[in-house]
Amino acid sequence: MTEKLPAGVRVLDRMMKVNPGLSVARMTPAQLEKVQATVIPDGGVADLFLGRRQPGVDVRSISFPARHGDLPLRIYTPETWSRTPRPVVLNFHGGGFVLGSARQCDWSCSLVAKELDAVVVSVDYRLAPSYRFPAGVEDCYDALIWTAAHAGDLDADPRRLGVMGDSAGGNLAAVVALMARDQGGPRIGHQALVYPATNMTDELRDDPSVTANTRGIVLTNDDIEVFRAHYLRPEDDPTDYRLSPLLADNLSGLPPAVVVVAGLDPLHDSGIRYAQALADAGNEVRVEDFHLMPHGFLSFPYFCASARPAVDAIVRAQREALG
Repeated sequence: MTEKLPAGVRVLDRMMKVNPGLSVARMTPAQLEKVQATVIPDGGVADLFLGRRQPGVDVRSISFPARHGDLPLRIYTPETWSRTPRPVVLNFHGGGFVLGSARQCDWSCSLVAKELDAVVVSVDYRLAPSYRFPAGVEDCYDALIWTAAHAGDLDADPRRLGVMGDSAGGNLAAVVALMARDQGGPRIGHQALVYPATNMTDELRDDPSVTANTRGIVLTNDDIEVFRAHYLRPEDDPTDYRLSPLLADNLSGLPPAVVVVAGLDPLHDSGIRYAQALADAGNEVRVEDFHLMPHGFLSFPYFCASARPAVDAIVRAQREALG
């Protein structure tokens, strides 16, 4: 029942339901275009909703020439001096491949940078439906190549490289790890997958966490369908591992992983299945399950009390893998 939800989650739920601009399934094409063009300002109300950037962390925006053109990055660096190059973590934001930006991850990325003492590089990959699959995958893999090649310029150590992502970004982080293994790319030392989208086939609809998703807190089942329709082209095969990493033929030889899932999330079960598949393939995996949290809870740290413990769990796993 709703009254059993944490108070902050109840408030967040009400806010999401009264604002059509927060649900892609309720947006008109014009509203979606406007939302995608909106730049989230630094400070103000946005910080109250998404969380404030951590003090002691420098943030700057740059771009580099990817295969399609200039690709923006947002880079988080601790202001303290370090005697040795820091680990570097490449981050991919969530938003169903359709919404969001690197800016929305200021709270979590700056917290990882500060607590892990790492450089965090967050990618503003191209968004659907203007840029459908595989545009986002290409951008994120190009960012991996660039980050490994330019780690020295960031005072970072390319031998201690991790990837991290939430929701759609979790999908992209998992896919990039698979591509790096298969294409002889940079060695990735850790993957942090936060409520990742791991199955883009119709079979997702049969997951108990999807069929039980009657509240639709943050992410409704209708939202999932619209995100999928925007991202995939008619000719795309949803069993392609670059869309559905859960269905990859070979999941062995991948970096250690922490998989964060939320109990009130329709993607909960597919996230658990991916963690189990990684473990079955011989990989080191840790699951962090926050039972009373909705999808996207790390993006709303002042409403969701488990956001900070989740980031702490991510940092612990990253520290063990990356040093």
